[in-house]
Amino acid sequence: MFTKHLFAGAALALGLASSQAMAADTTMRISLQLPLKSHLGQNLVLFKEEVEKISDGTIEVEIYDSAQLYKDKEVPAAVGSGAIEAGVASLTRYVGDIPAVDVFYLPFLLNTEDKVRAAVAAGSPVRGPIDEAIKDTGSTVLWWQAYGGAIMLTKEEPLKSPADMAGKKVRVFGKTLGDFVSATGGAPTLISGSEQYLAYQRGTVDVGMTGISGVKSRKLWEVMDTITVTNHADIEFIVVVNTDWWNGLPAEHRDMITQAALIAEADVRDRMSQIESDAYAAAQENGMSLYIPTEADIEAWRAASTSVYDDYRAKSGDLGAAVLNAAEGL
Repeated sequence: MFTKHLFAGAALALGLASSQAMAADTTMRISLQLPLKSHLGQNLVLFKEEVEKISDGTIEVEIYDSAQLYKDKEVPAAVGSGAIEAGVASLTRYVGDIPAVDVFYLPFLLNTEDKVRAAVAAGSPVRGPIDEAIKDTGSTVLWWQAYGGAIMLTKEEPLKSPADMAGKKVRVFGKTLGDFVSATGGAPTLISGSEQYLAYQRGTVDVGMTGISGVKSRKLWEVMDTITVTNHADIEFIVVVNTDWWNGLPAEHRDMITQAALIAEADVRDRMSQIESDAYAAAQENGMSLYIPTEADIEAWRAASTSVYDDYRAKSGDLGAAVLNAAEGL
């Protein structure tokens, strides 16, 4: 009887150990500056669902949206240092370490969906070198999130030409976008995405710059009423993970997370056109007016911003020259 109980106890202990091992899983926290209802937030929700389904619950994903933990500008350092496992950041937040990332923000360079898709494809001569360079910051790129084209927001009057920018303070979210504003006569002011609503409401800036999906998710029609659809840059966000944390995961967990990331990346890219269309419709339904620049308008903007390319080449070194040449060849 003693032997019988001994075996039963051993079996119970083995079962408990097994269940504890299953529960000693992986927790992945992700910081997001946007609201969960935004399309980037919903993209993270999709990723979470896929990870937890594929892993049968052995990997848990926690999403901290609306800059609960870190503002956009703080994400690269937070993830790179290991303060958090993962985060979503605007690609241009890496410009201090890797000036070449701002190839996506050069005025009117990646101005069609086909060019953008070719540039952001994994391993492309544009994206590939950038992903590799980001590894030097302590982070590894998991996937890219499409955010659409950059537009400008004003009150009452659109921005029909660079002359309309003269003397105006403009919200920007990156160095090269700031160079674009300066070249076209405005005064750039760096303001994070989570702070722009108040900046427009208080009159901290005269002109807003964002993607149309951000207008919808942040209800910016409450503080601005006019959209100038310049699409002068391609806004990209990236989901990064701390490299040491990533390399320390079991191989099967990395495989599961990578599989879910590929699903999430394809989903948001494939839906971007519809997301933008829906956001424009919502903006108009809420009283915003649209100004679509003519070809002559765009040529005037392009001509006024040629110096931005010269500045980019001077600051971004060999890597910048390589990715710019690749982008121009698309």
